[in-house]
Amino acid sequence: MITAMMAIVEIKGQQFKVQENQSLYVHRVDAGEGDYIEFDSVLLLENKSGVQVGRPYVSGACVKAQVVSHVQGDKVLVFKKKRRKGYHKMNGHRQQFTKLSIQSIG
Repeated sequence: MITAMMAIVEIKGQQFKVQENQSLYVHRVDAGEGDYIEFDSVLLLENKSGVQVGRPYVSGACVKAQVVSHVQGDKVLVFKKKRRKGYHKMNGHRQQFTKLSIQSIG
């Protein structure tokens, strides 16, 4: 028996399985902290009445989320080396993420 609504939504080119009152990290979204965002690119919607699969998106469905904070991910180090040539280079970066809280699915 299905108890909660579930949706698969496309956010910034990636697909996420979301439920209400769930928190997730996505690539940086251009919105301020505390703002509400609507995502209308819902690929699949599951509720008590059944499952709706979009072609490619479910018409009339949207996911509402609130921006909780903007954070940075862990540092990723990139090390390049060519043996016996005396060449080595260390590089690194930290990915920017946004923490979202899913408010409603409809």
